[in-house]
Amino acid sequence: MRSTSRLFAVVKSERFLTPGNPTGLTGLLTHPAPRSQLIYLYSSTLDKLSKIPEHSVYRQSAEAITRQRLNIINGFKPPGYEEWAQRAKQKIDEHPNVFGKDREPSTVFMSAQLTEERDQRDVQWDNRKQPAGLEGTRTAEERTQQSAVATKAAFTPEADIVQWENEPPLEASQIAEIEDKIGAGLIEEIIQVAEGENQLVDTILESRSWEDLEEKPPQGQWDHFARDQHTPGTQEPPKAKS
Repeated sequence: MRSTSRLFAVVKSERFLTPGNPTGLTGLLTHPAPRSQLIYLYSSTLDKLSKIPEHSVYRQSAEAITRQRLNIINGFKPPGYEEWAQRAKQKIDEHPNVFGKDREPSTVFMSAQLTEERDQRDVQWDNRKQPAGLEGTRTAEERTQQSAVATKAAFTPEADIVQWENEPPLEASQIAEIEDKIGAGLIEEIIQVAEGENQLVDTILESRSWEDLEEKPPQGQWDHFARDQHTPGTQEPPKAKS
C-alpha cells in the first residue's frame, strides 16, 4: 500500500519527487537519490555474500532476492543518464588517483556533492568561535605533536578534490513502477530493508553461523518442536464413492 502523500504527487503529475518532502510515513522523507543508493547497497551486499559458502541457505535466499531487485533497479535509467555517464566516465579518466583505474560510472558511488569546504574547528557554538588550543597537562614532546595535529595543513586532503556531478533523478512514474515491481512499499522503505540486509550480512560473517556447532546437540533435542507432534496432521480428502 502506498502512502497518500506519494499518491498525491503522482496524481498531480509532478515529473520528479522533491527530496526531503514527507512521504506520508512518520519520520521517512523522500530520498534524494534512491537509484544510486540501492545499486550501492545491493552491490555491497552481494560482495559480502560471496564470502559465505555457497551451501549456506541464507546466502542462497539473500543472494536470489538481492539480484532480483538489483536487476529491477538497473532496468530503469533516468532521463539524461547516458549523457551523464559519458561526462562521469571522462571525469573518472581524468582523476585515476581518486577513483582508481578501469572504473565505470556504475561502480562509483557518491550520494551527495559537497558544495562548501569547512574546517570543523571553525564551527560556531552559541555564536562563539571555538579556539583551537591544547587542553590538559602535557609534556613538551606531546605539545609538539599536538601542535602539528592542530595545524590546518594536517587537514589538507592528499587526493584531488573532484567536483562530481550527481546522477540525474528518476521520474516519479519510474519510482512508482519500481515500487510496484518490487512490491515492498515505498522506495524509501526498500532502501531501509536493503540497509538492514547489508548490516545483517556483516553479523552473519562475524558469527560464521553456517559452521557446525562446536558441541553437537543431544539425540532427539529438537523432536519436541517437530511438525505435527502436538496437533493432528492434515485430514485426508474424502474418497469418491464408487
